[in-house]
Amino acid sequence: MPRRIIDRLNTALERRLPEQRLFLKSATTTRFVRLRPVTQATALLVGAVVFGWSVIATSLLFIDGISSGSARDQAAIAQAAFERRLDSLSRERDNRAAEALAAQNRFQLALEQVSQMQSTLLDSEERRRELETGIKVIQSTLRRTMAERDTAREEAASVLAEAQSNGNGTPTAMSRASDMAQTVDFLTATLGDTARQRDDMRVAADQARSEADEITLEKRLLEQRNDEIFTTLEGAVTVSMAPLDKMFKAAGMNPDDILSQVRRGYSGSGGPLMPVALSSKGRAALTHDEERANSILSKLDEMNMYRIAVDQLPFALPVKSNFRFTSPFGYRWGRLHAGVDLAGPVGTPIHAPADGRVIKAGWESGYGNMIRVQHDFGIITVYGHLSKIHVKQGQKISRGDRIGDMGNTGRSTGPHLHYEIRVGGSPINPMTFIKAAKDVF
Repeated sequence: MPRRIIDRLNTALERRLPEQRLFLKSATTTRFVRLRPVTQATALLVGAVVFGWSVIATSLLFIDGISSGSARDQAAIAQAAFERRLDSLSRERDNRAAEALAAQNRFQLALEQVSQMQSTLLDSEERRRELETGIKVIQSTLRRTMAERDTAREEAASVLAEAQSNGNGTPTAMSRASDMAQTVDFLTATLGDTARQRDDMRVAADQARSEADEITLEKRLLEQRNDEIFTTLEGAVTVSMAPLDKMFKAAGMNPDDILSQVRRGYSGSGGPLMPVALSSKGRAALTHDEERANSILSKLDEMNMYRIAVDQLPFALPVKSNFRFTSPFGYRWGRLHAGVDLAGPVGTPIHAPADGRVIKAGWESGYGNMIRVQHDFGIITVYGHLSKIHVKQGQKISRGDRIGDMGNTGRSTGPHLHYEIRVGGSPINPMTFIKAAKDVF
């Protein structure tokens, strides 16, 4: 800088910053240092910059500390709420399952009672028809006997008249008349017995008809109770199935494909074969109640298959301790970050979010200590930057098993878990599965 410009600056700053002299005294001499206005201004400016930078850096560190603590507390609260919700829903699911099992048992008992009543009703109907047939036979026999009796009386009267007209009746005519009288008496007694049997048959038929009416009424009442049981079961199954359908759809999974694959994997059957009642057209004859029961059992089977699929899909979080989301899924600095980062202390347990098989466990560039797990439905989960690995390649693991510990290995700026979910080889946002299950588990 030219001397002339410095002099002008000194002159301009003289009023604000007058020249100062710093005396340095020794045992033999005394020296001084001139602090001109420009020198003082430069020193003040440098000091102000340093002070301002210190204030800003301290503020940033303080704010980051506060935000980290707040986020950690919020994560802890959210984790606790999630676990309470999970426990509550698990208990509710168990209660629903117990209610469904109890209702199923009541339904089986009701079906047995209906079957017994139907058998009793059929026996009563058969007995009534037999009684009516017997009454008809007795009535026809009674009419025939009455006709024979009338004919015998007429013949007896004619024989007596013939005997009287001849004067002295011959023994043969008298015997014929006596035989005819005995025949008439026998027919009269038989007719009385037949009439009594007819009356007894009519009383028995009336009793059978009354019993059939009572059985019909009991059957109708039992059918009404069965209808109430079916309605309750259908409502409970519908309420329980809707959140599961919504959860799988929110995760981008087709519920029909999920059920189809689970059904193929769990398709064992066996046991004795029972005869099936067939209709006149050759098809299995099912009542309306049996069709509703089959529908409910089918829905319960689908619910059980959903439960199996949930254990095989990564709906749970791999970290159950306190953690902080430090990096989301997506592009950063022009490159795809294929998972989410969950930060926590070194050694934090890492748990398997679903059943599967370990296809790699070891070091991989960038990931450090890494585990890759193959799940059903073409899903793979990846866990990177681990400090320890507790599984081996080829090992089968179950939901909730501890597979590793959080660490800071590989390309990492601090201890955290890098968590990925890949479907068909392509990475997707893990929060898709985690958010889909938050209202169900």
